[in-house]
Amino acid sequence: MPHPQLLRDMALFVEVARRKSFSQAAAALGMPISSLSRRITMFESMVGLRLLDRTTRKLALTSYGEAYLTQVSRLVDEAQRTFDDMMAVAKGPSGFLKLAAPPDFWVLRHLSGVITEFSALHEHIHVHVDLKPAPIDLVGDNYDLAVAIEEPRETSLIVRKVAEVENGIFGSPAYLAERGTPVSPIDLEDHQVILPMQGTSATWTLKRGEESVAITVGGPLSCNSLSLARRFAVAGQGLTRANVINVDNDLSTGRLQRVLPDWNLPSTPVYFVTTSRLLPAKARSFIDFATKRLAAVLANASGDTRRGGARAGRSAERVALSP
Repeated sequence: MPHPQLLRDMALFVEVARRKSFSQAAAALGMPISSLSRRITMFESMVGLRLLDRTTRKLALTSYGEAYLTQVSRLVDEAQRTFDDMMAVAKGPSGFLKLAAPPDFWVLRHLSGVITEFSALHEHIHVHVDLKPAPIDLVGDNYDLAVAIEEPRETSLIVRKVAEVENGIFGSPAYLAERGTPVSPIDLEDHQVILPMQGTSATWTLKRGEESVAITVGGPLSCNSLSLARRFAVAGQGLTRANVINVDNDLSTGRLQRVLPDWNLPSTPVYFVTTSRLLPAKARSFIDFATKRLAAVLANASGDTRRGGARAGRSAERVALSP
């Protein structure tokens, strides 16, 4: 039978190795840095191999440490999951669930409702949400999972696609009255387009049934914020590409109008991202619940916006054309 301290030291090593930081690991574990460092040193002495290279600026795994981390990570994760499952059987999923999500309007409006419903069903889970732009350091910032609209580049992360958000092209009635409303994708090349990224031009691919058209668009304004691009569009500075559920209020009030509604831009995927497939019960419960609810909520919101946007667009057009 393994010594109990050996199993604990294995778990401590995994925490430090994943975070590559004694201070972050100590904070997550709720123990002094000095105690954690001493335990890892004693563990290395017992093993007889140096697992970590420590300098004043960084901490790195040795080749032995890399190999050992691969071997013991699954054991530690399975032990934690087994414990969580036992606790879940006894009193239901519980604990502190830390989520990261993008600061987009649809998150504030729709994901907040999903989290509220989940919390009402799981009184023993405390949910904390951080609104943070990508990229997100799940391990370093101790997140259980992240909501993302861009697939992470790190191949070690586990990515689950849960929904898609429809995109469209929008402009203010004043801008369209002055510059004209595009009737085909090629017309976009003659318009000012506000790009939500750095650059003076971009290529958009629009589809209608079997048709596909690639168009180069550009304009004098760009920014790194979808919300700011929307504000520029409302102010009449040009057309912008946006998630339809981010502009539903603008459509219903006539501040924006959808153009080329029969042509589709690629949808924005929504992902749940975790560091492991072996998740504690609190995280599994949230993912199972939110996957079903969020997909339905976003699909309904996109459908409502398309129908409402068409009505608002026709109303705004009448206002713009009236004497």
